[in-house]
Amino acid sequence: MCTAVTYQTKNHYFGRNLDYDIVYGENITITPRQYPLRFRHMPQINSHYAIIGVAYVTNDPNGLQYPLYYDGINEKGLGMAGLNFPGNAVFHPIAENRDNIAQFELIPWILGQCSNVEEVKTLIPKMNFVNTPFSPELPPAELHWIISDSNSCIVVEATASGVHIYDNPTGVLTNNPPFNEQLFNLNNYRHLSTAITPNTFAPDLNLVEYSRGMGGLGLPGDLSSQSRFVKAVFTRAHSLSQDDEMSSVSQFFHILHSVDQQRGLCDLGNNRFELTIYSSCYNLEEGICYYTCYDNHQISSVKLHNTNLGSDTLATYPFINTEQINYQ
Repeated sequence: MCTAVTYQTKNHYFGRNLDYDIVYGENITITPRQYPLRFRHMPQINSHYAIIGVAYVTNDPNGLQYPLYYDGINEKGLGMAGLNFPGNAVFHPIAENRDNIAQFELIPWILGQCSNVEEVKTLIPKMNFVNTPFSPELPPAELHWIISDSNSCIVVEATASGVHIYDNPTGVLTNNPPFNEQLFNLNNYRHLSTAITPNTFAPDLNLVEYSRGMGGLGLPGDLSSQSRFVKAVFTRAHSLSQDDEMSSVSQFFHILHSVDQQRGLCDLGNNRFELTIYSSCYNLEEGICYYTCYDNHQISSVKLHNTNLGSDTLATYPFINTEQINYQ
């Protein structure tokens, strides 16, 4: 599964944990402005906003390179990530008089054209989320999406009851259940606190706080998507850092790593385990992608604007997957 969050200090940050059991060979990938965006049922877009993000770059049925983005931002400061939504995502056959967009095309379709969330809100209602697979080996993934700019955040879900656009005041998304149910579930945790709390259980009893942090008793710590949502919302809501870039980025990764998954704790059977393959963090204003990997906790970065954005060639930066230890 996965967890995505937003965070604000002087700048605005967006990113996610990718939790899965399979590695496809993801890279940091920059799609410059003139690299053609090809769609199965819509006209090709030859000029668009530049995009940086994590993608699996493979060949499409025509033998041309295609970046399958998991998450990313564009040069205008709009961020987007797709997260697993199994059992709830519903995609459809091609429909007339609609923008027919396959699941794997949604991130470039949105980030290539939209500069902010308000523009996304006008584009989504014109769309039909189609069930076209990328290839026989890569069927449509059941996803929903978090989309954020410096002013607002939304969640987009295509379900049996239709396409829903939810304003997201939490700045967090995980997986199931649907987002409106995740929001309602937060009511069960409204009593949690980061501070010392009074004894309201039985005021006549001499009940003492025997440990720091007891205001958070009851905060979930398991790896289920609903529990990760609660913990990430609580952690993000109370996180503090300085406004400088290094403090902000460091705190962002602390938020994500509070809900990451360790190898061995989520057993899928047949010696397969889900774990946090990578964590990403994007500075929306500066166009910088930071990341860590499961076996490398040192933060690495790629800057969008260090690449020739007028190019028509993809730029890829392989993950640094081995641990980088500073031997003093």
